[in-house]
Amino acid sequence: MRAERIGDGAAYEAFLRDFAASVRRIVEMHLRRMHFSVAEAEDVVQEVLIAVHSRRHQWDMHRALLPWLNAITRYKIIDASRRLRRDARARIDLTEEEWAGIFSSEAFDPERSPADVEKLISALPRGEQAAVRAIGLEGASPKEAAARLGSSEGALRVAFHRSLKKLMAAAQR
Repeated sequence: MRAERIGDGAAYEAFLRDFAASVRRIVEMHLRRMHFSVAEAEDVVQEVLIAVHSRRHQWDMHRALLPWLNAITRYKIIDASRRLRRDARARIDLTEEEWAGIFSSEAFDPERSPADVEKLISALPRGEQAAVRAIGLEGASPKEAAARLGSSEGALRVAFHRSLKKLMAAAQR
């Protein structure tokens, strides 16, 4: 970091590469301990690296570097843990059989009028309505629909899964 201050880009790049490897091990350990998927680790590592890079001018060269780096890493891990906990509560994971059975169940009537389907969709909250219309009716991918609706892809998938469960329950009544 001191070399970066005097313009040594190669040293700074080497520092970030070594730091990323260290942070990756720490993040993976924390995610495992908290029973989260280690697949999320790379996102957290990137968040840490971006924070270090964007705030590098705030580090006081007369103070130790490790406590500063550890604080950034700790807070990014805490933020990620909160986000992952919140997402886990909202996530509805369907098995392949459930996905296959959504439209093959007796409750699904292909002869159902479009007005009936629209009535069921209209009973959903606004965000879920938009997700169903974009993905389910218009055939957009979650990524395309998220961009169009100004949402994250993960939030859109959650809304779509929730709405499918609600629609299946409503159709069976």
